[in-house]
Amino acid sequence: MLNKVLLLEDDLLFAETIVDLLEDEGYEVAHYPNGQDALDATYDNNFDIYLLDINVPLIDGVSLLRELRGADDETPTIFLTSHKDKDMLEKGFLSGADDYVTKPFDMDELLLRIHALLRRMKKDEPECKGALCHDKVHQQVFYNGEVLELSKKEYELLVLLMKHMGAPVPKELIISELWSSAEGGSDGAVRVYINRIKQLLPNVKIENIRGIGYKLVS
Repeated sequence: MLNKVLLLEDDLLFAETIVDLLEDEGYEVAHYPNGQDALDATYDNNFDIYLLDINVPLIDGVSLLRELRGADDETPTIFLTSHKDKDMLEKGFLSGADDYVTKPFDMDELLLRIHALLRRMKKDEPECKGALCHDKVHQQVFYNGEVLELSKKEYELLVLLMKHMGAPVPKELIISELWSSAEGGSDGAVRVYINRIKQLLPNVKIENIRGIGYKLVS
């Protein structure tokens, strides 16, 4: 699936150059010459990245991003800025920008920054196994979109079971992962946390593999 780019740029010739470059690289680009049109487009489309010029008509790039972030839109954003925009650029980062390139810039540099930002964002995306999703950045597990209230060891145990989903996880491995040698975990302690997770996830099957350990089935 193509990555979708929203480009906000009022210099039409410059915008055409960027659009041609990105489309040649396999991106799908939607170009808007003013901030209002760009804002309207975000209501009906899901973009993978925003490229925002700062000084554009109707709604400037910084104000646009501030409004998007206020609406919980965390789409990665790169500002396309000139040297004279540096004071405004500081406001842009405070509004939630992820990166910037200064005009005139090398097109290869822009591509590298886009690639790096999208790669980083993809790495930070939650890893899902069915209805269970693990947010590594915030150390949370979601079930059907709802965050689970887990203690530290419950979280570590569930993540371990998710990592090996469909395969038995030996009790010895669970104990070594969850407890230090000084703490001294036990089979009984593991059962306590397994039962707690089962209570939190009544529709998720965790099998007791006799003599081996536990398996998260679904």
